[in-house]
Amino acid sequence: MDQQLQPTFGTASDVLAVRHRVLRNTYWLLAISMIPTVLGAWLGVQMKFSFFAGSPFMGFMLFLAIAFGFFYAIERTKNSGLGVAILLGFTFFMGLMLSRLIGQILGFANGVQLITTAFGGTAAILATMASIATVSKRDFSGLGKWLFAGVIVILLAALANVFLHLPALYLVVSVLAIAIFSAYILYDVQQIINGGETNYITATLNIYLDVYNIFTNLLALLGIFGGERD
Repeated sequence: MDQQLQPTFGTASDVLAVRHRVLRNTYWLLAISMIPTVLGAWLGVQMKFSFFAGSPFMGFMLFLAIAFGFFYAIERTKNSGLGVAILLGFTFFMGLMLSRLIGQILGFANGVQLITTAFGGTAAILATMASIATVSKRDFSGLGKWLFAGVIVILLAALANVFLHLPALYLVVSVLAIAIFSAYILYDVQQIINGGETNYITATLNIYLDVYNIFTNLLALLGIFGGERD
């Protein structure tokens, strides 16, 4: 996989070629990142992995600490092969974190169907939003600050619900998360196309988080409204 190139100077065709290369490498690395995610989820289900189940607040805070630790390490190594390895380690960790939800969904009689539906729905959202970002002449860069604010609201609401346990709030957060991270795909893909993001490792991390959050929230909603007991 090509290492980072800086498209600062050169002809328009050279700059365009580099941007397409970053986009291609991003999609390839995104596809590869699904392997450790699936492996982590499978291993977590087999081990009945639980992240501070007895203390959801501590689990939530520890998760954020580990995740931001990975973010820092990826940022520091994004111009080297080590950055790819750390990114794949992060996606394995995220697979482990996903395993509890996967295990709950597999407890339904139609669990496999729900997972397949969530995967298909997520893939459709990714393809649609990425296509719009690629062909649209509209500038989506202004969405960045609003989407970031939306993510902060979601995190605060999710943290509050650790204590409140309100099903209605959980549903609202899930629906908002799907909408916000779908819009983030528009933003993140266009950042690559317009040259705002020139590092494919960082770009992959951004889009991976979009896809991961869409999938988990869509799967949770499908489990709530479509789960069938034996």
